[in-house]
Amino acid sequence: MQYLDNILFAILLILGIGYFATNCKKLIRNIKLGKDINRSDRKSERWNNMAMIALGQSKMVKRPIAGFLHIIVYVGFVIINVEVLEIIIDGLFGTHRVFSFMGTFYNVLIGSFEILAFLVLVSVLIFFARRNFIRLKRFIHSDLKGWAKSDANIILYFEVVLMTLFLVMNAADFHLQNVNGGFMHFHSAGSFPISQYIAAVFEGVPNTTVYVIERAAWWLHIIGILIFLNYLYFSKHLHILLAFPNTYFANLNPQGKFENLESVTNEVKLMMDPNADPFAAAPTPDENAAPAKFGASDVQDLNWVQLLNAYTCTECGRCTSVCPANQTGKKLSPRKIMMNTRDRLEEVGKNIDDNKGIFVPDNKSLLNDYITPEELWACTSCNACVEECPVNISPLSIIMDMRQYLVMEQSAAPMSLNAMMTNIENNGAPWQYSQQDRLNWKNEN
Repeated sequence: MQYLDNILFAILLILGIGYFATNCKKLIRNIKLGKDINRSDRKSERWNNMAMIALGQSKMVKRPIAGFLHIIVYVGFVIINVEVLEIIIDGLFGTHRVFSFMGTFYNVLIGSFEILAFLVLVSVLIFFARRNFIRLKRFIHSDLKGWAKSDANIILYFEVVLMTLFLVMNAADFHLQNVNGGFMHFHSAGSFPISQYIAAVFEGVPNTTVYVIERAAWWLHIIGILIFLNYLYFSKHLHILLAFPNTYFANLNPQGKFENLESVTNEVKLMMDPNADPFAAAPTPDENAAPAKFGASDVQDLNWVQLLNAYTCTECGRCTSVCPANQTGKKLSPRKIMMNTRDRLEEVGKNIDDNKGIFVPDNKSLLNDYITPEELWACTSCNACVEECPVNISPLSIIMDMRQYLVMEQSAAPMSLNAMMTNIENNGAPWQYSQQDRLNWKNEN
């Protein structure tokens, strides 16, 4: 019975990390459903991108208040969880504050953790107020409802509970350390600039009761961390992990530059040079291969970086808040584009899980069932959403690929676009004037 707690802790740890690893494998599998794309170039720029944007939060601080509070929560949550390593060692081997041998450095470390925990609590409460009482427009937008709306609050509850448990655990620990001679194995270790004031409530409380409170807070804290870890897969807070690869593999080309389709380029070359050999640059066709598909109608037609984008989306709504189409009442919301892509990808992944690793057609697609042509054609392709995203997500790339499918596979462009393309074909310009009358516009005023 002496080692029962350690055995239970080890089992809990194995189950928690094992479930997390299983979901990570599923996540990687789903992202790999996308088409291949090479993002291994310009490595130094990519490392710099990741360091500045994911680690340095450089795009978050464009909105100073939210950015500053987010940095506190981000730094606090990451650094405070360094203590999780000590908790794991203590839990497995029955020790008490195993890193306390570091002396003064340890005291500074624990003191810093406490101050950060308090600042995280304050920041999270401000975030909660902004979302639920002040009700900023991007948090009550029509595209953010149901689970997407509840998820943000659940995360805030989690953080409040975890930071509170951390401080209560330390307060009880501090009290037991200062009992004459120390209670049981609670030797003097650490500095407690915040929880020492909380410890005042334990004055006059039996030491055994305080010990039970300390143990309960300790267990609930580590269980809460493991629950939170496994909740990430189902939450928008998956960006805590994915922001790093997402910024590393982001598109480094100038915004607005799109990749040319080789097949279309070859057609244009033939039009420009009728004497060119149409088969000179063409690879030998594979008779069994499916014909090439232009654009994207479902998630499997997108590339894996676009699918990574979908999982990384924080649902913060900054993209939608600066979208000119959305601001003028159009149906388009870049945030919804990313959320819908992730929802469809999850549906496809579940289909594969249910059918022993094979996707069985379900008569659904990202286009129409999740994202409508009306949304796609509302986009002005201005790149405002891409510029605003704090983790370098590109809703525009998905929109343009789906537009390409509508035009090149379904011939389903809007009438205004068809008219423009007809004018270009006939008149060499988007307007209806013939080439001889091209300057007539100046006489209309």
